[in-house]
Amino acid sequence: MPTETFEFQVEARQLLQLMIHSVYSNKDVFLRELVSNASDALDKLRLEKLWDDSLDADVSDLHIEIDVDKDARTLTVRDNGIGMSYDEVGRLIGTIANSGTAKFLQELQEAKDAAGAEGLIGQFGVGFYSGFMVADEVTLVTRRAGETQGTRWTSRGEGTYRLETVDDAPQGTSVTLHLKPADPDNQLHDYTSPGKIREIIKRYSDFITWPIRMMPEGSATADKSDEAAEPATLNSMKALWARPRDEVSDDEYHELYKHIGHDWRDPLETIRLQAEGTFEYQALLFLPAHAPHDLFTRDFKRGVQLYVKRVFIMDDCEALLPPYLRFVKGVVDAADLSLNVSREILQQDRHIEMMRRRLTKKVLSTVKELMTRDQQRYATFWQEFGTVLKEGLVTDSENRDAILAVASFASTHHDMEPVTLKQYVERMKDGQGDIYYLTGESRQSIENSPHMEAFRDRGIEVLLLTDPVDEVWADAIGEYEGKKLKSVAKGQIDLAAKEEDTPDGEREKQTEEYAGLLGWMKEQLDEDIKEVRLSSRLTVSPACVVSDAHDLTPALENMYRAMGQEVPRARRILELNPDHRLVKGLNQAYKEREDRTELVETAELLHGLAVLAEGGQPKEPARFVKLMADRLERAL
Repeated sequence: MPTETFEFQVEARQLLQLMIHSVYSNKDVFLRELVSNASDALDKLRLEKLWDDSLDADVSDLHIEIDVDKDARTLTVRDNGIGMSYDEVGRLIGTIANSGTAKFLQELQEAKDAAGAEGLIGQFGVGFYSGFMVADEVTLVTRRAGETQGTRWTSRGEGTYRLETVDDAPQGTSVTLHLKPADPDNQLHDYTSPGKIREIIKRYSDFITWPIRMMPEGSATADKSDEAAEPATLNSMKALWARPRDEVSDDEYHELYKHIGHDWRDPLETIRLQAEGTFEYQALLFLPAHAPHDLFTRDFKRGVQLYVKRVFIMDDCEALLPPYLRFVKGVVDAADLSLNVSREILQQDRHIEMMRRRLTKKVLSTVKELMTRDQQRYATFWQEFGTVLKEGLVTDSENRDAILAVASFASTHHDMEPVTLKQYVERMKDGQGDIYYLTGESRQSIENSPHMEAFRDRGIEVLLLTDPVDEVWADAIGEYEGKKLKSVAKGQIDLAAKEEDTPDGEREKQTEEYAGLLGWMKEQLDEDIKEVRLSSRLTVSPACVVSDAHDLTPALENMYRAMGQEVPRARRILELNPDHRLVKGLNQAYKEREDRTELVETAELLHGLAVLAEGGQPKEPARFVKLMADRLERAL
């Protein structure tokens, strides 16, 4: 097949230009990324050979090799791993098939400091492109294990790349960088220096489980004519999770996290766990400091790496942690599993279930310790991962209490500091039997809701819940320590303090006085509401709409519909404030007028205003606007 020239995908071209010309001060990370890619290729080959013994591939000496040529100023990172086919090279190298690419480019352009920009490389599987930071031209030669023909890819990073087939390619992949001249002022070091390469490998890749080899300085590397020279292994290959804690530095743990988590920042917390007895395993888990951009997308890769007796088995092992802990990264090394384990087998394995339960409890207990000993780091964790952790309140009844113990929520008690349910209960007023909450899109919209008026006047604390999952879990758990969780926008609200402000029999008189209006409004608005009644939760607004105690809220209805579940639309309850001048005037007009045509429009407007006040939309916005405009015109 002749050489073909292709253009990069638009996003890939933009990414290359940013990498080559802009923001990375620490250009050493290119070698970390290329070595990491090579390690992944070796893992994949060993795993594929394990599952398919007929695969024609040599796995007797899997390793990574680094060659330098000072005269030609080239550096080559070579592995004998899984390799790529011709089509795979075009698909994986010529494009960036990731839904978050646009967001990545935006973050890259907006990164204000070098450290912030540096780590964005690994997050989107674009480590290969980092080679262009230090090279004028990159050549990749690869042959997929089991195939006879290889592929050469070449580009100068200027918008196009060349593809051609080759017949003499060895198994695996080699990436050759034609290095730019050294420029210390621009943090561009001499990457043909063996000393510099050793330093980078020791700092970033010492724990890689495959040997990283390099010929000694001064030996002939290009043609291997110096038969006496033996390549030196640059990394220790020691499994950090198997070494005693006092033998491993925090920096080493952090580099392992960056490798497996594709993150440039240090983790928020490191969790070690060693289980002995009938079933032995070791775990080294990390809580990230920041949530990945795609945490809530369908394609998010969740789970930790699974090893068996220090042999890599699979990446992203979902069976080891529940979905609501999908942000946790790390390694689990089991001693008693089969090397030929599959994802399907893992779903049924009793030992895996034991590990899952233990790891889940360990993560939650670690978060609780953070809450106790380091409020600032706990606050960072909850801000980044609180939303996803609350999913467990719905899906994991076994650990519900443990999740509630580490959960915190915004409340009317404090403008900035979140509160726990335990703190809320300790502050409850005498005679208060329920934990009150209100859901909404933002704190501001909730605080301005008419449903909050009576609670604000009486100083009763209300939890302000703004995450979509709050609608679900608050309804699902029902109570906490014997106290019911009650939405201030659902059902009847009976505030004991209200009776202190209302003379005996006053409410009965109001109910009797407004009985005619309430019944008439129910008839006029029957398509939209199931009841009209006087309110005990309003002090300023004329009206509000509430859901019945056991009905779905509009937000929950919309959530189910977005998931493809059709649910009937519940009719809601319209509550009127009998002390508001508008409601008093409407009642007086109802009693005095025989022609109530205009009052029907007033009732519609009152209902529409109540819907708008809680962030909803009138059923017929155009009609609502017309009625309002007519009324305003007549009022002038």
